[in-house]
Amino acid sequence: MPVKPPRPRGPHLNAMRCFEAAARLGGFAAAGEELSVTPGAVSQQIKALEDWIGAPLFERRSQGVALTALGESVADEFGAAFDALGTALHRLRAEAPQKTINIAALPSVAQLWLSPRLPSVRDAFPDHAVSITALEVPPNLRRGLFELSIFIDTPTGAKTEQIIAADMITPVCAPAIAERLRSHADLAGETLIYDITWADDWDMWLSHVGQPAKLGKDGPTFSLYSIAVDEARNGAGVLMGHQSLVERHLASGELVAPFKDKVATGKSLILETATPLSKSGAVAKIVKMLMRP
Repeated sequence: MPVKPPRPRGPHLNAMRCFEAAARLGGFAAAGEELSVTPGAVSQQIKALEDWIGAPLFERRSQGVALTALGESVADEFGAAFDALGTALHRLRAEAPQKTINIAALPSVAQLWLSPRLPSVRDAFPDHAVSITALEVPPNLRRGLFELSIFIDTPTGAKTEQIIAADMITPVCAPAIAERLRSHADLAGETLIYDITWADDWDMWLSHVGQPAKLGKDGPTFSLYSIAVDEARNGAGVLMGHQSLVERHLASGELVAPFKDKVATGKSLILETATPLSKSGAVAKIVKMLMRP
C-alpha cells in the first residue's frame, strides 16, 4: 500500500498578500483600498496568518496598527516576493498573444483626454480590445494587471514614466462670460466652479496673479471634473481649467481662457507602463500613439 501522509498546510496566499500590503502601506484601510476589499477582510486574513505562525505581526492600537518586530523583520522579503510574482505575470502577458490592453486612468483623464484618442487606437489595433479602468489613485503597476496608467501626478523620474505634458491651470468659461472679464478683478462678480480633486486650484492661481483668495462667489463643487467642465460650458460659472483636459473644448471655442496667466501646479500628465517598453508590441505602439501631441 502506498503511504500518503497528510502534508502540513501553509497559510493562504490571500493572507500573505494582505499582510504585505498592510505592512507596505501602513494600515489595514489602505491595504483594503489597494486590494479592493474591506479593512475588516484585511484584518481577518492577517489574523489567520498570525494564528498560523502563533505570533502577532501587527500591534492593534486605537490610532491604527504598527508592525511588531517580527512583522518588521519579514516585511521586505514579502514585498520582494510579490514584486517578483507581479514581474512574472507581466512577462507572461507580454510574451503571450495578448488581445486585451488594460489601461488605468484618473476619471477626468479617462473622460476628457483619453476617450477622444480611443477611436484612433481602436482603428490601429482592430484585433485588440482596449479596456479602461477609472481610478482615483494610481495603481501599483508591479502588482496590478494593467499594462499602463495615465494620471496627473508628481513625476518620480522612474524609467517607466513618460511625461505627456506639464500640468498647467488657468480659468476657463463660456464665451458669454469671457466677454465681461477684462481683468483679474472682474472675477469678483462671477461664480467660481470647484472640483473636489483639485480643491486648492483657485487659491493657487489667485495667489500667483496677486488677487485675494476669496475673490468671486463660491459656486458648486463637483466630484467629477468632466461634469464641472460641462457646467462651465453651460455658463454656470468660471472653472479652473487643467490645460491637458480642456484643450479640446478650447480648440472648439466651447470654452474660452480669458486670461493669459497659466500656473504650473508642479505635477504632470504622466503615462507609466508596468515594465520598460520593448521596441515592438502592441503596448509600445499604443504608447507611441498616445504620446503624440
